[in-house]
Amino acid sequence: MKRAPLMLAVIAFGLTAAESSGRREAPTYTAAGLVNAASSQPGALAPNTLATIYGKDLAYATRAMAPGDISAGALPTVLAGTGLRVLVGSIPAVIYYVSPGQVNLLIPGLLSPGPADLQVVLNGVAGPAVRVELADAAPALFLLAPEWAVAARPGGGIVGPDSPAQAGEVVTLYATGLGRCAPDPPYGRVPTAAARLERLADFDVLLNGEAVNREAILYAGVAPGFGGLYQVNLALPADTPANPEIRLKLGQRISPEGVRLALR
Repeated sequence: MKRAPLMLAVIAFGLTAAESSGRREAPTYTAAGLVNAASSQPGALAPNTLATIYGKDLAYATRAMAPGDISAGALPTVLAGTGLRVLVGSIPAVIYYVSPGQVNLLIPGLLSPGPADLQVVLNGVAGPAVRVELADAAPALFLLAPEWAVAARPGGGIVGPDSPAQAGEVVTLYATGLGRCAPDPPYGRVPTAAARLERLADFDVLLNGEAVNREAILYAGVAPGFGGLYQVNLALPADTPANPEIRLKLGQRISPEGVRLALR
């Protein structure tokens, strides 16, 4: 959303005044405010999963990662001018977005499944260390709207209720939390090449609760150009019914229910 120049000046003045006055509140948040960034639902996360933490006094500024924040392929663990870091298992997380009430981050891919402590640090002032349970996978589809999965056509164009896919068409789905790939992209760097899921044999796409034929999954793995993002290229079966529920399953982990793929 664009803001008027006067509003930007007011915001800038407010930040300057707060910082120069020595205001140093500790960030406030709880484990319940940590969710999967795709589904916005709490629960287990996984290494290399995009996550969101909600709270209070998390930052003095609102800022999203921009191309200038990426240096020689290295993703930022601090967005310039924010003074905010997030440590997960003592490893700095990649930061995608900060605001006083919300931070979007990438759970470090260097971690292994199991418990880890997460802590937000703002200008050297640390919030509480909260315990996070990391699983081997935490699949979730990104959403175009509350009940519709984000999908794209290979030639471009978004699949949605106003432009549904058709049975037999190939679509690309976008997700996070699909676990390790072979090879795994280096943590903290922009992935530049495709890499399939390490556990591809355990991966399924469910349409109305039924797994599609594995041959219909043309690719499932890293989405080059964006750390923590996965893509699934799916050839929709010819008998796919309209607007099916779609879920991703990796081993015993499954994406949230109630998400549909727009299909006529």
